[in-house]
Amino acid sequence: MIPVEEAQALCLDLVRPGAIEEVSLADALGRTLAAPAKATRDQPPFPTSAMDGYALRDALQGDTLPVIGESAAGHRWDGTLGKGQAIRIFTGAPVPDGADRVVLQENVTRDGDRITLTEPLSDNLNIRAQGADFKIGFSVESPRILGPADLALLAAMNCPRVTVTRRPKVALISNGDELVMPGANPTADQIIASNVFALQAMVRQAGGDPLVLPIAADTPAALDRVLLDAADWGADLIVTIGGASVGDHDLVAPALDRFGVTRSFHKIAMRPGKPLMAGAKGDLAVLGLPGNPVSAVVCGQLFMLPMIRRMLGQTCVLPEALTARLTATLPAGGPRAHYMRAAFAETEHHREVTPFDRQDSSMLTVLAAANCLLLRPINCPVSAPGDAVTILPF
Repeated sequence: MIPVEEAQALCLDLVRPGAIEEVSLADALGRTLAAPAKATRDQPPFPTSAMDGYALRDALQGDTLPVIGESAAGHRWDGTLGKGQAIRIFTGAPVPDGADRVVLQENVTRDGDRITLTEPLSDNLNIRAQGADFKIGFSVESPRILGPADLALLAAMNCPRVTVTRRPKVALISNGDELVMPGANPTADQIIASNVFALQAMVRQAGGDPLVLPIAADTPAALDRVLLDAADWGADLIVTIGGASVGDHDLVAPALDRFGVTRSFHKIAMRPGKPLMAGAKGDLAVLGLPGNPVSAVVCGQLFMLPMIRRMLGQTCVLPEALTARLTATLPAGGPRAHYMRAAFAETEHHREVTPFDRQDSSMLTVLAAANCLLLRPINCPVSAPGDAVTILPF
């Protein structure tokens, strides 16, 4: 058995960033920016009014000024404002040449086409300078996962299309005669395939393109066929679920050998997830997850998601580790690192974490209630309430 950190490094060595493509901003949400995007104009592109009111020049409280025009968003007043004159102006409208401030409409009284400044003039000029947000040539750097605010920024930069990394294609293969899909009529000896739906969602959420293949029966021929189907689809990563151990009915490792996979490792010093395996056939990476639902999802968090992030060209690919204060006593660690399901919360003074009492790798109710994994390193000492521990938020 090898340590988790070594297994993660070996998994990441199996993959590399994928090809790039251009997409429209409408299709860019959640995509990973693969090349910098540069602004082609200032924002704002001209001095704009921050308020509804009146643009003035060299005016003082008590002055009465003629209103000689109007500037609205998209419809500028085309002229130069002289001293002792005012322009009616609206939020976002171009500030006319010559104006040095905008006064709020509620700080004046208007009589016909004349206004009187009734309030003291503040230090706030209520004018947004040209380029106050960003200048021509401003760059959004890559890699970057594009969120809604990023899309607004890119649109303001006048970038209708962006260069992103192609979504890696991830084939998910469940196997076992005991499995049926939700909605089927299982026999007394069968169970519902569940972990594949969590893994499919994890792939999609991470930016990959998942394909759930039909459940493979416990025969060499069925496994050989579904592996070929995954390769024919053009998978970048094949993830098998179950059958990764060494029992008489664990047929995945021999099937991968027949498929031509060069194995990087098989078995890690971790619980849950000891039977994990990984390898590659040329540029096609393969990850063999355990079949227990919690084991599969935990290993998906620690190994599958970092591989997908690496294929997307991201730099921070491993799960984020945080420190939290323990709320319960935990026994000393054993010969395998234990990734316990737990719940953490932010308190007024610190972050605290509570492990669940039940840690069986088949307990989906516990997994669904958890929001982090609590790491118990190999052979760690007993931990008491208040001790600092490492957690990996979901």
